[in-house]
Amino acid sequence: MPSPKRILVTGGAGFLGSHLTEALLKEGHAVFVVDNLWTGRKENLEPLRKEYGERLTFLCQDVREMDFCQEVQEIYNLACPASPPAYQQDPLATTLTCVQGALKVLELADRWHARVLQASTSEVYGDALQHPQNEEYWGNVNPHGPRSCYDEGKRVAESLFFDYRRTRGTAIKVARIFNSYGPQMDPQDGRVVSNFILQALRQEPITLYGDGSQTRSFCYCQDTIRGLMALMATPEEFTGPVNIGNPGEYTIRELAEKILALTGSASPLVYRPLPVDDPKKRRPDISLARQALPWEPRLSLDQGLPPTVHYFQSLLSNSPCPTP
Repeated sequence: MPSPKRILVTGGAGFLGSHLTEALLKEGHAVFVVDNLWTGRKENLEPLRKEYGERLTFLCQDVREMDFCQEVQEIYNLACPASPPAYQQDPLATTLTCVQGALKVLELADRWHARVLQASTSEVYGDALQHPQNEEYWGNVNPHGPRSCYDEGKRVAESLFFDYRRTRGTAIKVARIFNSYGPQMDPQDGRVVSNFILQALRQEPITLYGDGSQTRSFCYCQDTIRGLMALMATPEEFTGPVNIGNPGEYTIRELAEKILALTGSASPLVYRPLPVDDPKKRRPDISLARQALPWEPRLSLDQGLPPTVHYFQSLLSNSPCPTP
């Protein structure tokens, strides 16, 4: 068990943030969560507050303007909506959250000589022309499209992290997260896994965009969290960026068919036009993560979908959620 630390998690009431907070508390650390609840949910933290008491501190603040005076040894910056419907709802706020939030956590890390991890994204690769994507690929991103507030915001955040490293010696880590899923996803999140599961459970048509042949790689939330924590624990000279994702690649239609089979749903598949700049292929090359962290995912999509479906079933039935 590692020595207890004081750790700040921005966006810690969100889907991945709450899973990370739980994992850090289980290791004995004191965790400060800063979240403005834009897409985070305070109920994600309530069981942790009851179990871990004063070792969990929640501050309802916007990362762009947070007033945080506690000394910490590590900072995880997860503060930003991650689903297209959420970040496109207020694109200006999304860009500013990426940029001003990065500056805020970097200033704190510089002040306390803390390690700071930026939760970046596979979206920095855009509609990739290289497949699979490794960390040396610079991406194919539309700088002024409807997704650019998130894509370019995260690219600027990465730039700021490396500028702080070069000019101030800040101990940075940059993770590029590929599609994560699992329990505690917001049912209003708008991402493909939660959308398909809810539509199937409600016997509603399952909405596919394009012809369903575009591909994604899906990483179960607990695997993603292990990857982030493994990256934080690497020697200071290793900064990343490093891909954190599952290299299993599936078409969107295959995902829909797996969910239909799991739920026993009779929902039909319906097709809608593909959104602007929606990537055609997405799959991480995780050679660097395997070598440097070392880390790789443990759960396949077939193993991770059942507890995710059970979670959404419990939400719809208002019954306690089973432990995955």
